Amino acid sequence: MAAMSLPLDASAAHLHHRHGWWWKTLLVGFLLWAVTIVVTVSTQNTNLVPTIILLGSFLVPFTVVLFVIERVTGTVSTMQLVVAFFVGGILGVLGASLLEADLRAGAAVYVAVGFVEEFVKGVLLVVVGWRVRPKTARQGALLGATIGAGFAAFESAGYAFNAAITAQGIDLASLLQTEVARAVLSPIGHVLWTAILGAALFGAARGRARFRWSGAVLGAYVAVSVLHGLWDSNSTISTLLAFIVTGTPFSAARNGYVPDGIAGVATTLYVAGLAIVSVIGVVVLVAVLRHHRRIDRTGGATSVPGWGPAGADGRWDGTPPPHTLR
Repeated sequence: MAAMSLPLDASAAHLHHRHGWWWKTLLVGFLLWAVTIVVTVSTQNTNLVPTIILLGSFLVPFTVVLFVIERVTGTVSTMQLVVAFFVGGILGVLGASLLEADLRAGAAVYVAVGFVEEFVKGVLLVVVGWRVRPKTARQGALLGATIGAGFAAFESAGYAFNAAITAQGIDLASLLQTEVARAVLSPIGHVLWTAILGAALFGAARGRARFRWSGAVLGAYVAVSVLHGLWDSNSTISTLLAFIVTGTPFSAARNGYVPDGIAGVATTLYVAGLAIVSVIGVVVLVAVLRHHRRIDRTGGATSVPGWGPAGADGRWDGTPPPHTLR
């Protein structure tokens, strides 16, 4: 009985904390993906194409989840993270598809898509994280990254499928190019945007059991939506800039294709644009986490009622309520 009164560190509640599984899974998964490609090409067995799509689309996002599982604390369970990844990902792409169905093509469509998709993921963050304690910026960033990874996985699978199916049959080369590009970028796009939103949303709770709305949360939502829109519209922006930089008239474009003379410039600007947006996103995430860490250190957080004693600065000290100790 005496053991029940001993403090239990938050991380001790997660016996699954064994750092390194994420990169081991990434390595083994990549080898399996490569072997599947070789077997598919050598046997011409199209039944293996779905396996390539699933492995290529889910490998990197799922390793993000494993990375989060190894670092999460508090009341966030492994099952919650798995549900956030799969159910959150499915509901996210379904909700976004429904809300985007009436959008019309235009200059503002990419920004509109950013606002729609980040809104859907924000709602999922609230639903999944409603009972998570303590609510801290770090916990929110980890949970947001998980939901973003689920969204990215299912969205990538759709893009890979569309790239593979052509009027001439299955285009394996296009499928692989799409998967590689999206796999490399997946830890940045949806994962990063939702991590920022989660950090701001959970950080505003100041360690309380319930969410707290503030102008900072709204500002984070607007910021990630704009970054999302810039990311999606980068191809169009880089192409327009390529015409301007090279002095090529827009009339030189034929049927939506960029002239060979500026294709290289457009590609360079495209990569540079993605890099700039990514750096801005990382800087924003780090700034949000540092801001809330600084507030916590100065005693800005409060204890969670019924969730263990608070420290000298009023923060939750990681001690679960007595009935949760075994």
